[in-house]
Amino acid sequence: MDFCKIFLGNTALLIAAAYMANLVYKYGLARAPKHVKYTCSVLLIIFCGWLSMVFGYKLSENVIFDLRIIPLIIATVAYAEPVTLVIIGIGIGFARLTFGVNEASVAGLFNLCILGAAAALLNIWMRRKGFSLVTRGFLAILVLNVLNCIDIAFLGVIPAAHYFETIMPTTLPLTLLLSLIFSLILRDFQLEAARTIQLKQSNVLLSAQAEELHQAKRVLEERAKELARSSRYKTDFLANMSHELRTPLNSIINFAELISDNDDSRTKEEMAEYGEIIHQSGHELLRIINDILDLSKVEAGRLEIMHEGMNISEIPQLLQMHFELVAQKENVGFSIKLDPSLPETFRTDPSRVQQILKNLLSNAFKFTHQGKVSLVIRAEHNPEGKLAGSWIVFDVQDTGIGISPPQQRRIFEAFAQADGSISRKYGGTGLGLSISRDLAHLLGGFIRLESKVGRGSCFSLYLPLANEAEECATLEITPSVGGVEQKALLPGRTGTVPSLE
Repeated sequence: MDFCKIFLGNTALLIAAAYMANLVYKYGLARAPKHVKYTCSVLLIIFCGWLSMVFGYKLSENVIFDLRIIPLIIATVAYAEPVTLVIIGIGIGFARLTFGVNEASVAGLFNLCILGAAAALLNIWMRRKGFSLVTRGFLAILVLNVLNCIDIAFLGVIPAAHYFETIMPTTLPLTLLLSLIFSLILRDFQLEAARTIQLKQSNVLLSAQAEELHQAKRVLEERAKELARSSRYKTDFLANMSHELRTPLNSIINFAELISDNDDSRTKEEMAEYGEIIHQSGHELLRIINDILDLSKVEAGRLEIMHEGMNISEIPQLLQMHFELVAQKENVGFSIKLDPSLPETFRTDPSRVQQILKNLLSNAFKFTHQGKVSLVIRAEHNPEGKLAGSWIVFDVQDTGIGISPPQQRRIFEAFAQADGSISRKYGGTGLGLSISRDLAHLLGGFIRLESKVGRGSCFSLYLPLANEAEECATLEITPSVGGVEQKALLPGRTGTVPSLE
């Protein structure tokens, strides 16, 4: 009966020590280095063995019966390093000497050293066999308890016959039972700790998923806003387009009807004037249709260009002829400056370059009521950064009305204009800048804009001064949030080109 009381008290102490160790680990050692945690766990096992001896059953003045073997059994299952089990066995054995050095304590030291070595060998064998955790626990309880009884019988100070007949029939079943109960309690602690860790990991995962869902929601909201804005732009565009198409068509129909009346009262000069108006209206209608076709090719990703040598010195002459009359009509100054350091030619698509420059100059004259419009053609060399390389730059400068910062990026979007209403002051389809931007990307360059309201604007077309280029390139269009991402597929310049700044 005394053995039962003492061994149950030992078990309660070990459970309390395990619980306290769990609290210390959770709140004190959770973030400690791995080797510190390992050392503390070994010392805790040895301390639990010593604690069992403190509250053990004293059969005589020097002989103590306790459950010091249980910490070693738990260590046999918990630790993967056999050397650690030997250290734990020796440590608990030397802890026995703290109660006095005598024949019984020395026997206890040898017993624990033997059990530590046996636990190490048993650990190696069980891991090689690949036994489950439950099987390893049952084997460790059975083997170490039986070996402990044999050691006590033959190494201890109690006669073997007396021990086998009187003490072991009580202590062995009791030790086996309490070892099993304590192991199950520790196993429950372990499972609860594992569930806590899994719960924390699940909470972290759920938090990350919630954040991802929140970000996805924001992205979807932005996409919805972009789609609504795009839909509004297209609605405005269709209304404006009907207005733009109706003007030249009405002119063609009305003046063609006047000519078909065959009224003898009209002079040849009037008839010629009617024909000129019809001719101009037809050209205006053709320009609008060409813009729409170019835009459809860009959106379909099938806009192709041909690379060939372009004479830079011819650009001023072509543009001067085209816009000189426009400048005189608008009573606005017009000048073109050419950097003499530029090469004579460079490879590009001459027709597309002229199309871009005509769009930019047309806009400059449209929004400039006084002052001047100028075109500066220069070279720019950058050793590093996103503008690294040699560029030919076309600066279209004007002293017009300027563009506010919120409108500067919007005007490069398809169907968008600074003023999209039908009753707007300035006409046009709003496609010129969008097409010019896409053409610039296709040519391996880009367009920059600097503008201040009331002080004018400067549109800068950057094109690469490369000596080699393929005869044909295709614009690849990839939808993205907030607009369209263009990639110019050109030799040596594959990838996303610098964006509007």
